Amino acid sequence: MFLTKKEQAMCDGEYGETIRKSMDILVALGDIYGASKLVDITSAQVSGVSYKTIGDAGLEYLEDLAQDGSGKSTINASLNPPGTDLDNWRELGFPEYFAIKQNEIVDAYAELGISKTCTCTPYLVGNVPRFRDHVSWSESSAVAYVNSVIGARTNREGGPAALAAAIVGKTPLYGFHLEENRMANLIVNVSSELKGADFGALGYIIGKVVGGGVPYFKLQNTPNNNDLKTLGAALASSGSVALYHVENVTPEYDLNPTGEIEDIMFISENEILETRQQLTTTDKEIDLVCLGCPHSSLEEIKNVADIVKGKTIKNKLWVCTSVSVKATADRMGYTEIIESAGGNIVCDTCMVVAPIEEMGFEVIGVNSAKAANYVPSMCGLDVVYGDAEDLIQFE
Repeated sequence: MFLTKKEQAMCDGEYGETIRKSMDILVALGDIYGASKLVDITSAQVSGVSYKTIGDAGLEYLEDLAQDGSGKSTINASLNPPGTDLDNWRELGFPEYFAIKQNEIVDAYAELGISKTCTCTPYLVGNVPRFRDHVSWSESSAVAYVNSVIGARTNREGGPAALAAAIVGKTPLYGFHLEENRMANLIVNVSSELKGADFGALGYIIGKVVGGGVPYFKLQNTPNNNDLKTLGAALASSGSVALYHVENVTPEYDLNPTGEIEDIMFISENEILETRQQLTTTDKEIDLVCLGCPHSSLEEIKNVADIVKGKTIKNKLWVCTSVSVKATADRMGYTEIIESAGGNIVCDTCMVVAPIEEMGFEVIGVNSAKAANYVPSMCGLDVVYGDAEDLIQFE
């Protein structure tokens, strides 16, 4: 891989140990995947934030990098969800030992210049690349969204690689950074109109089929951005999809003529309904309805407020989002409506990376196919999959 004189100097440690270690990671990735060079990036989104997933070893690694002090991110870089609501963990019942470690992890990232904006939907809170910008993002649903809906270019990076890219401001030029790798290889014809959790079911079906490929959807109705967020998250969790196209919707849908794509699938309404049922693992009563995987937008929070307004919720309700979106929900009165009904808007974290298995819950209601896929394996709990209005129960 070709390196400029400055890049070679960074590799040689002339700019400090943090930058040298970061360059080691990026050059190794470039060599493995046959990158021709490094390319400048405008944005990073870093995963590997929850204490649940990185533990003490991850915290020690971050503190060592931060202690050196020789390298900090100079681009727009944000964090993935941690394992707790960083500010209100005590009120929500998160374990104290976990919350203390979690805040130490986020503080270490901040020392490296990464914003404490903790969300899997950074495109809703200011980390918004331009069309065809090169970026380095790592959370799977965020990668699918930024590639597909925004049209920026990233591979599905691991947390250490995205952190290294943020510190250096560069990433290896390979994979989805190259236009020839962004073309579709599977056409998906959907015969019925979709709404709500149907998009997650569709993504779950196709992700398992296409793996790391690039599907091209022909839909009967036009999805909004929340639907596309839901679709991409499911594609990325049941498969490893980093990019998809929706005809006449996403910005690069016409990269290659559909007539050149040989693989075609047809998805019926019955298949969507069957998949929705398969994503539910129990018929037991729901302990906690947890919405916001990926993190809820303001429109989704408004929808929850409309559902629960003037009522009393029987089961617990968490609506997960970023602190920035919650601030707007506060001002709009949505937070007060949800809290008056007995629910909570939970910031920073989500049900997948939080230690919910330690908090007395056994059955989680979700409207996210990604959560339905991950909660049983990562948390050991059962899930009920459906739309928010069906999951939330009232007294």
